[in-house]
Amino acid sequence: MTGQATSVEDTLKDFWATRPRRPRRGRKLAGVAAGIGNRYGIDPIVVRVAFVVATFYGGAGILVYLLGWLLLPEQDDQAAPFESMIHHRRSSTSSAFTVLLCLALIPAFYFLVMDNNRFSGILGLLIVAGALYLLHRSRGHLNRPVATPAPSPAPAAEPFDTPVFGVTEPTYAPPRYGEPSHPAPPEPVPVRPPSWDPLGAAPFAWDLPEPTPPEPEPPAPRKRPKIGLMTFAVALIAAGGLTAIWLAPGGDGGWLTPAHIVGVVLGVIGLGMVGGSFVRSGRGLIGLAVPLSIIGMGLTAIAPHGWHGVGEINERPTSIAEVQGSYERSAGTIDLDLTALPESGDVGTTVSVDAGDVTVIVPANADVDLFCRADIGDINCLGRNDSGPDVEKSIMDHGPDGRGGLSVTLHVEVGAGSVEVRRG
Repeated sequence: MTGQATSVEDTLKDFWATRPRRPRRGRKLAGVAAGIGNRYGIDPIVVRVAFVVATFYGGAGILVYLLGWLLLPEQDDQAAPFESMIHHRRSSTSSAFTVLLCLALIPAFYFLVMDNNRFSGILGLLIVAGALYLLHRSRGHLNRPVATPAPSPAPAAEPFDTPVFGVTEPTYAPPRYGEPSHPAPPEPVPVRPPSWDPLGAAPFAWDLPEPTPPEPEPPAPRKRPKIGLMTFAVALIAAGGLTAIWLAPGGDGGWLTPAHIVGVVLGVIGLGMVGGSFVRSGRGLIGLAVPLSIIGMGLTAIAPHGWHGVGEINERPTSIAEVQGSYERSAGTIDLDLTALPESGDVGTTVSVDAGDVTVIVPANADVDLFCRADIGDINCLGRNDSGPDVEKSIMDHGPDGRGGLSVTLHVEVGAGSVEVRRG
């Protein structure tokens, strides 16, 4: 844009008219991220990271990338692949492959809208669209495509004055009466001396070369700001401070977990990468962001409901008052033996492990109200067995002596692992 767009419609029209072109070099797949980065003067790595994040956020990244592949023309092409298929203009992408890309939009759109994560997918799509709009609004004046002027036609030659090898042939006129039949030779044209000639002599008498101007000194390389080093220092300070709070007894207030710490550090690194993209610095942060992202996703998968520690729990309460309201581990095993409880009364508890195994032993004659669940794994609850993803059992068992005596209410759940509840 030559100036700032005056309305949303102007911005959208200008974006389409000057949309990014996918380069042939420096791209990883179709060149969508590289084209956006080159068009708006930012590091393409930041655009690629944004596509990856949007992909995990409901699948919006895959849909936007496919749309960019179809609607952004390749370098030196007349039209984008989708336009070429409709208007029959030149594109290096074949029509058959364009049809395959269009078919790939169907599962991508289904995953975005119809899957269980449809809210996050639609929100991610709106965030990506808004980011592109703001990017063009603020940096659309950079790297705008320049139209190539059409070559002007060569001027027609005048009659009787046809140029041959740069020389114009003079027209012939007969001599007048009393004039010689042969024209006199032309007078020599005086030759001017060169502009730098101290003696004022002709070139054949004083042939000195023109002095060459001194070559300008190359400009000193501009130092790039050390965005990566500064971002790493801030991320290290944030990680150290939050870890100290987490390890302090009761200092975290129950909300801080390792997943939170990794998320904050990733946020700091992300801000550094965005800031560094505008000054072509901080590309080394990607080597730190990738493993941290894998660690963060692993922690989220292991402990989706918060962090409850790692290790074993072995408990054998002898009174109803000793039974805790819940026994939880993020990773590990829990063995709970309730056979030492009295023969009467009411007791209830929840046993939960995100990744690991749970074993609960109940008294032989107790009335048991039991719910067992495994997101993926095996359950064996009072003789009822099942395995696979999302398996659960609800059981009411009064024992061999019938109703009466100790009443036990249990909720036993694992994310990935096994559940076993049996009578002792």
